[in-house]
Amino acid sequence: MSHYAVGDIQGCHDEFRQLLDLIAFDPPRDRLWLVGDLVNRGPDSLGVLRAVMAMGDAAVTVLGNHDLHLLTVAAGHRKVHRHDTIDAILRAPDRDELLAWLRTRPLVVREGKRVLVHAGLLPSWTSATAIMLSGEVEAMLRSNAHDDFLRHLYGDQPARWDDALTGYDRLRVVVNACTRLRYCAADDTMDLAEKRGPDHAPPGFSPWFAQPERRSAGDIVLCGHWSTLQLLLAPGIAMLDSGCLWGGALTALRLDDWRVFQVPSRQALTPVPRE
Repeated sequence: MSHYAVGDIQGCHDEFRQLLDLIAFDPPRDRLWLVGDLVNRGPDSLGVLRAVMAMGDAAVTVLGNHDLHLLTVAAGHRKVHRHDTIDAILRAPDRDELLAWLRTRPLVVREGKRVLVHAGLLPSWTSATAIMLSGEVEAMLRSNAHDDFLRHLYGDQPARWDDALTGYDRLRVVVNACTRLRYCAADDTMDLAEKRGPDHAPPGFSPWFAQPERRSAGDIVLCGHWSTLQLLLAPGIAMLDSGCLWGGALTALRLDDWRVFQVPSRQALTPVPRE
């Protein structure tokens, strides 16, 4: 049995299938952890969503910001963006089944010392705290109130975590941290605007994983989202978005020995956009 973590796929279905062939992935035997952003911007988001759902328990995925964007668009609370590639999902005969499956994915998964999240964790959060807060969002998304939650999901405020937060403000901070975080301050304040690398850190902010007092530092956090960093492997952190969508590569990390497997992107090499 082998256990792999795979970076942001974002609709790059051909590369995903090639990567599975490269690692000789065997669903009855092996396990796959996906860092989220299964869909959007790539050429076959529908194919990726169907393929991952068909894997059943062999594949575990957390929600990324593009996955949540799909859900909010499908619910009628956001408009399709110019570069979105989710129309095929919205028109698919199995649309409702696919969206219901996606809506019930968690934000954070933990197994022993390994933590799976799309973007990152705030400095004050232990991994156990992150799992607890992920459970609050998951319960809301599974509830009859999920439509109203998606209506109120978007926004950058509050910008800072506070244990006293309640309602949609509380859940919005949790979602923003887990699916959009790159830079934060030591007091859990997030800067969600800057998307470039650490040389462009806003004053008073640093990459979330570089916060010296980060309480999740004792665990191994597996994530993606930050494609301008490419593949970043360091003690306690594996950032796996190697920019397949932008002409880079799709990456799988075998967690048993940290061996890296990559397939080149079939997309044209383009600068990573800031929006």
